[in-house]
Amino acid sequence: MKNIKIFAFILFAAAGLASCKKDYVIGGSLFNANVNMTTYDYLKTNHAFDTLVIMIDKMDLKNDVNTSGTFFAMTNYSFHNFLLAKQTQLQIQKNDENFKLKFSDLDFASLKDSLRAYMFKDKYTRSNLTTVGVYATALDGEKRLINMRPTTEYTSSIFTTDPQYIYLTKVRPLTPGGPVPVDIAGVSQVAPSQLLTTLCQTTGIITTTGILHVLSNYHTFTYFNDENN
Repeated sequence: MKNIKIFAFILFAAAGLASCKKDYVIGGSLFNANVNMTTYDYLKTNHAFDTLVIMIDKMDLKNDVNTSGTFFAMTNYSFHNFLLAKQTQLQIQKNDENFKLKFSDLDFASLKDSLRAYMFKDKYTRSNLTTVGVYATALDGEKRLINMRPTTEYTSSIFTTDPQYIYLTKVRPLTPGGPVPVDIAGVSQVAPSQLLTTLCQTTGIITTTGILHVLSNYHTFTYFNDENN
């Protein structure tokens, strides 16, 4: 998988983490949220997104990326996770545990809408999100829940309120094959088993064309393994 470049994704933390109104990234040093370039050009400057840029180019989605108000970007790890999951599925189907799936073997055209599922017309930031969140329609036509959730992992007395992270959630049908909810009012409206939730490890990167959030390295592109990731 020479096209899959796995780079250690350095995690930063923004100034004022104690304020739950700030955009920030998890761990590390300070960062400047404003970047004087388009979302696509910013992704090209960071090797953590090498595979994502390849996918965008092969799918001819550069314009979609740059016209999206909000884009939930994935690091190389997310695509690596997807490739391994897809390979495992094909090994079972082919009854061949030695079968290897190459990145170049993927049907990129069929994955186009899967990448659009991470793009949204409007801008969603910590300033306009709540714990209830918004059930927004992605560019693939499906809805995703975008909200904030408090964390109790910080026990320091400097925090007067728990910091909150942004999450992107896919809502599954209550029963297999059933309808996907078309309208919900936050996570309390659906069963926990319906929620495929991914933490954003970086939030609030402001490009000249929109807002960029970065999903956890543990996320799997397309939610392929159908588990919380």
